[in-house]
Amino acid sequence: MTDLIEHGQLFIGGELVDPLGSETIEVISPHTEQVIGRVPHASRADVDRAVATARKAFDEGPWPRMTLDERIAVVTRIKDAIAVRYDEIGRLISSENGSPYSWSILAQSLGAMMVWDAAITVARDFPYEEHRTGVLGPILVRREPVGVVAAVVPWNVPQFTAAAKLAPALLTGCTVVLKPSPETPLDAYVLAEITKEAGLPDGVLSVVAADREVSEYLVGHPGVDKVSFTGSVGAGRRVMEVASRNLTRVTLELGGKSAAVILPDVDLDTAVPGITSAAWMNNGQACVAQTRILAPRSRYDEIAERFAAAASALVVGDPLDPATEVGPLVAKRQQQRSFDYIKIGQEEGAKVLTGGGRPAGLDTGWYVEPTLFGDVSNSMRIAREEIFGPVICLLPYDDEAEALRIANDSDFGLSGSVWTADVEHGIDIARQVRTGTFSVNTFSLDMLGPFGGYKNSGVGREFGPEGFGEYLEHKMIHLPAGYQAPAGAAGAEG
Repeated sequence: MTDLIEHGQLFIGGELVDPLGSETIEVISPHTEQVIGRVPHASRADVDRAVATARKAFDEGPWPRMTLDERIAVVTRIKDAIAVRYDEIGRLISSENGSPYSWSILAQSLGAMMVWDAAITVARDFPYEEHRTGVLGPILVRREPVGVVAAVVPWNVPQFTAAAKLAPALLTGCTVVLKPSPETPLDAYVLAEITKEAGLPDGVLSVVAADREVSEYLVGHPGVDKVSFTGSVGAGRRVMEVASRNLTRVTLELGGKSAAVILPDVDLDTAVPGITSAAWMNNGQACVAQTRILAPRSRYDEIAERFAAAASALVVGDPLDPATEVGPLVAKRQQQRSFDYIKIGQEEGAKVLTGGGRPAGLDTGWYVEPTLFGDVSNSMRIAREEIFGPVICLLPYDDEAEALRIANDSDFGLSGSVWTADVEHGIDIARQVRTGTFSVNTFSLDMLGPFGGYKNSGVGREFGPEGFGEYLEHKMIHLPAGYQAPAGAAGAEG
């Protein structure tokens, strides 16, 4: 994409309005290092306006008072429009953050559509009201929308994470202020346009791109009932701290340092390509990436050779080239972060098996070679800290007990996988790893199941009925003795 994309207004409550501040955000291509877009930088006053609009729409507007079927109809139109515009969305995000085009199509646009679709499925069957026989008599348990939601999304998968928050929030009847990252605000305007055309009522959604200071102001705003945040552990801690001043409910999806456990009986023809795509996905900028590969010492040399060959064969280049498998990192700071960790790993005694520098012939753009470290100890910083770049660690282990200790010896617990010829044994391994999502002989993230982390990887869940419920409050209504619930009352919509 070569044309400069400029938006001079903010999307507040369904309308494009002039910003109250004068600052702008420049969007820079990670490939060309040139400005490709410009949008207003929301001020605190703009946030006040967005929250007030959302508050009024929730307290007085039609959206929370519509039937579930009416809300589903609007959300379905949003999902369908994303499906129609998937190529435009994928290309736009690749231009913003450097995601390879093929991966953007899969995860950034079609993946987002799948999130919307799965939320609709959950919404149809969710028990909004439930009659119970209580200790003291009959009770009605009711689940009602939490209110105004601040949805703060990162730059690595902006549409996917926006969908993870917006879909359940909207379907439950909440109103939302969406805060995209300064690196990737352009695709949020496409989403805003889609919601408007889909018939989302005025006031229900606002989009305010801003930096960390204004984001913190949004998170701490007294008019916000819930914050849903995806980002780094440090930022997540700050979100929780600021939100706690108002006792605002929070869902935090944070970082990871996930382990792919290779068992001695593994078929490497299956495991190597499967783990390679899961480790270096999105240029290594994925919280669920399998960044620690655990290899049995009995087959370590063979496994190291296979993964080094697979990593060195990855096609690095222009993110808009369909052949590209690894693109540039989102910003110069992220490129430097990867180079810093590569240096740290070498100083710690790990061995670079492949990569470690800037790819040949790519002197412009924030590129880092797909890098694999061997002879890594789990005590090394490169094994313990989230690098968020194409730098992967290969760790040897002696027996299965040690593999489990290494997998669990982490401050994170977001994802993981096991690769074995014995699926039942793989499931047993999965039960013993303390992480929120785990795969056997594959890597997957299913939108109908709960997604989230143990330990520093987060608080709460997204996706499935568990994530849907994060946008609902629980109310208990005591009923008189002898009350009989009407037929078909269980599960009635709110």
